[in-house]
Amino acid sequence: MNQRLTQLMEWLNVENIDAAFITSTDNVFYLSGFRSDPHERLLGVAVFREKEPFLVCPAMEKNDAKNAGWEYDILDIRDTDNPWDLFAKKVHGRIKDVHTFAIEKEHLNVERYEALKQRFSGATFVAAEEKLRTMRLIKDKKERQILREAAAFADLAVETGIHEIKEGKTELEIVAAIEYAMKQKGISEMSFATTVLAGAKAASPHGVPGLNKIEKGNLILFDLGVVHKGYCSDITRTVAFGELNEEQIRIYETVLKAEEAAVKAAKPGVKAKELDQIARSIIHDAGYGEYFTHRLGHGLGISIHEYPSVTITNELVLQEGMVFTIEPGIYVPGVAGVRIEDDVCITENGAEVLTKYPKMLQYV
Repeated sequence: MNQRLTQLMEWLNVENIDAAFITSTDNVFYLSGFRSDPHERLLGVAVFREKEPFLVCPAMEKNDAKNAGWEYDILDIRDTDNPWDLFAKKVHGRIKDVHTFAIEKEHLNVERYEALKQRFSGATFVAAEEKLRTMRLIKDKKERQILREAAAFADLAVETGIHEIKEGKTELEIVAAIEYAMKQKGISEMSFATTVLAGAKAASPHGVPGLNKIEKGNLILFDLGVVHKGYCSDITRTVAFGELNEEQIRIYETVLKAEEAAVKAAKPGVKAKELDQIARSIIHDAGYGEYFTHRLGHGLGISIHEYPSVTITNELVLQEGMVFTIEPGIYVPGVAGVRIEDDVCITENGAEVLTKYPKMLQYV
């Protein structure tokens, strides 16, 4: 039994929960090692206090699940089957009466919840999210190494994009060059839609690349990451194309100062909110407080956004093995948009910065 399944089974025993059915793609991968995009089909891991777990997956993916290392029973569902009837029969083969069922309430839609409730009418349904978040919060040695490798690919992707910058080239042309280069390196999936924003568009924190053309005097923002061995990276760098004006430079230097101060402060025993406060106060004191409109960072791992959330209200104490982003930004409409983001891993002595691409203002 792998350690993650064992840990979940121990939780079921402590909380007196009969069974858990975990259905989100990321948590199924975390527990089973099998990653699938089942579309509308049913995917999940059923876990019990004492009985052996089983995996639910489309019949066409049964061998893929075995090849991914799943060693236990598999309920393979054909497109003509009623998945919930088969699931209920399989569960009742292990437990006659299910009184308490743990599910991912944030993931399971109403239709699927009703299907479960119909077949386990006497059961109470409780949330499994908090336990799973806690389990995934601390990355083990293997996970940290994969995240280092994913960060190295992100560094390479940014470098590729910067080398593609030319006057008149569009944002989407640069996006295409980045993603093509990553595929040549064996990366089949980006962590999220690759972002390249030039000039005024960079002042939108979640702007969408388009046919906007690169011009002299632009700040160009790159926000991207890759999925490597099931784990995500996330990096943001902002560079200058041609000469900048004084305010653009001041904004960049302020963001850099805030980012580096937060990274330096990240270590075991510090609260997550303290990092946000450090970066936010630097930006506020420079006169740009109202233009820093998002949290300082987010957890990183199998999901692009996971625990911990690095906000000014989060009292969570940092521990060794936590991995998250630090990404302050200033977005002044019509003037400039600058964000600098690194992936960091909390170590015994401080923070290991996983993303290595240089952060000093670069002119291209």
